[in-house]
Amino acid sequence: MRRTLTVAAATAALLLPGGPLPEAEAGTAPAQAPAPAPAADRWSAREAETFWTPDRMASAVPISRGGAPAAVDGTGRDFDGIPVVGRMFVMKGGGAYFCTASVVASPGRDLVLSAAHCLLGTDARQVAFVPQYTARNPQPYGMFPVLRDAAGRSKVWIDPRYRQLGADKGAALDVAFAQVGPDADGFPVEDVVGGNRLVTGAAYAHKKVSLIGYPASAARPRLCVNRTTKFTSTDPGIPGSFLRIDCTGYPGGTSGGPFLTAFDERTETGDVVGVIGGWKTGGDTPDTSYSSYFGADIRKLYEKALAGARVA
Repeated sequence: MRRTLTVAAATAALLLPGGPLPEAEAGTAPAQAPAPAPAADRWSAREAETFWTPDRMASAVPISRGGAPAAVDGTGRDFDGIPVVGRMFVMKGGGAYFCTASVVASPGRDLVLSAAHCLLGTDARQVAFVPQYTARNPQPYGMFPVLRDAAGRSKVWIDPRYRQLGADKGAALDVAFAQVGPDADGFPVEDVVGGNRLVTGAAYAHKKVSLIGYPASAARPRLCVNRTTKFTSTDPGIPGSFLRIDCTGYPGGTSGGPFLTAFDERTETGDVVGVIGGWKTGGDTPDTSYSSYFGADIRKLYEKALAGARVA
């Protein structure tokens, strides 16, 4: 079963109107209805921390797609995580949902990266990034709210063609950037946890990639190290070429998790060359994952996010 539901085509606007995401997996009950939401154009770190209580975060279900160094053998292992990667929490209607996201270096020090299918929707609300979330320690580095514009739309950038084509025909564009506000003490996210360098135009094949994601039912994130290969779809309904990696145990919740090369164990950051998504929104089995290729289209989207983030 694929790791996310097919996303219906939406409007081509780059900014995501505040509201929910795709439906949860069949048989998964959403969290209980949230408390009243803040005003559309207000959403601070303190409001996010008040809304996203430990219990509400623990109750969130995946927007399904599906420390210590790991051996390069494709075996996934639960670990305590790294600061630059965390959960992205989103309210959809009366339910709490999450995906995986990571900080990407930017001049404003305030951008995070995930999969487009994680942040696509017409009514996503209370969107917040929590670095290195674990059930035992839900907010080790605080919480960073995804900012809203004056109209109450979340500041998220998704290629408009992905919105128009949908998750299958637009699979090669399954990437999203979001601007987050400072934490409750006023510090931008990159100052607090660092940021990965966005790399575009690289090869599909990498000898050593660290894959990090938050599985649906796990109390901690998952790490796997393996090589990537190029996968070219022969299905005309899901066109494109993608990065492919064999890593065990990456079900729903791991969507948006970064593919990291040149990982530095001292800074706990690396070069991000992909995110779980794309082919069947990340793969139709939990042991093989895919990413849209980070080429010229993703570089242009990043540049649009940089320009949009500078707008007050």
